[in-house]
Amino acid sequence: VGAVLTRDRARFRLTKTRRELREITPKNQTGLNYSDLARIVLERATTAREGVEIIGDLIAQYGYATYGGNSHLIADSDEGWIVIEFAGGQGLWAAERLGPDDIRVSRPGYIGEFPLDFQHNSDYLGSANILDFAIQQGWYSPTTGEPFNINHVYGDGRMQWPGVAWISNELWKRASRPPAITLRDMMWALRTPKLTGDTAGYGQVVELRPNTHPELGVLWHVPGPAISGPFMPFYLGTIDIPAEFKKHRYLTADESALFISPDADSPNQKSSVSQSIESTRSAFRVFKRLFYLTMQHHEKFLPEVTETMDAFEAALIQQQPGIEKTALTLYQAGEVELARNYLTYFSNTEAMRSLRLAEALSDSIEARTNLLFDHDDQLGSPDILW
Repeated sequence: VGAVLTRDRARFRLTKTRRELREITPKNQTGLNYSDLARIVLERATTAREGVEIIGDLIAQYGYATYGGNSHLIADSDEGWIVIEFAGGQGLWAAERLGPDDIRVSRPGYIGEFPLDFQHNSDYLGSANILDFAIQQGWYSPTTGEPFNINHVYGDGRMQWPGVAWISNELWKRASRPPAITLRDMMWALRTPKLTGDTAGYGQVVELRPNTHPELGVLWHVPGPAISGPFMPFYLGTIDIPAEFKKHRYLTADESALFISPDADSPNQKSSVSQSIESTRSAFRVFKRLFYLTMQHHEKFLPEVTETMDAFEAALIQQQPGIEKTALTLYQAGEVELARNYLTYFSNTEAMRSLRLAEALSDSIEARTNLLFDHDDQLGSPDILW
């Protein structure tokens, strides 16, 4: 099973660029940023390699703006590519192909040895100046016979961080037994408290399957830390999501100074969130509340919450073949709108069911916490390796 894991963008705030490059980065940068590139690749690329080429072409044409370097992991059902974009205003980037038997945990993204003749190696891509600039700066000399290591020359020199090394080893263990890496393994990897904590704004697993109807691609998504919420299947054919799962004012910049009511004094005081949305429960806040309740005394409550989320997901995964067969039958019959409505009804119904489950667990844990423990000032948490 090919799959990509994503969490929240806080992961990508970690620098991937050496200090000297950060220092020469222009104060007034121009060009596309990390999010721009990700959006454009998703809109235009048909393969992972094409996505890398699009990134390279855009950086060469328009430049790149960053707070300290970024990385993308682009994958299709056949292969993946790790792409590192460096700070410095020089348009530096490098990419390495990951094959069907590779496991790469990218946090921060890293590339090791890079061939000097990468233009003639189908497993590597990079900016035209990726080698020459390093030589000009005195960071690398091909005459020494040393390999050209991208991470050592342009990055932080650390390659795998402790959390990366740990989870990579765990995934290799799982890959050594049939049926190798599964969807459940990927969900576990994002749920493990060794990696996931308060900074996890969401969890997402994308299963990359060949020969699938384009609208039956599915995003397994939890709008909060995966520790405290089940991964919910949202099909690409889904046309709407519940109001509870849409954008609320919480965590939206400057919303504390804005108003929803129509009697706001000026348009500058008007919130971008509608009253009808804000009057509903925020799914993120519901799952976040359960996270705080669970982790405060994780030694007692985490096992039961994990067991519950795993069971919820297992039931959903079991239903997927039937759901997809029904929707595919509708698509093949030309009933596109019926298929989309069916997928939307299923995803939305299960999403709301997950919300009620999280609220029930929260109420139960809160009641027992009040009886069994004093309220602690600090959030409890297992040790995190990042």
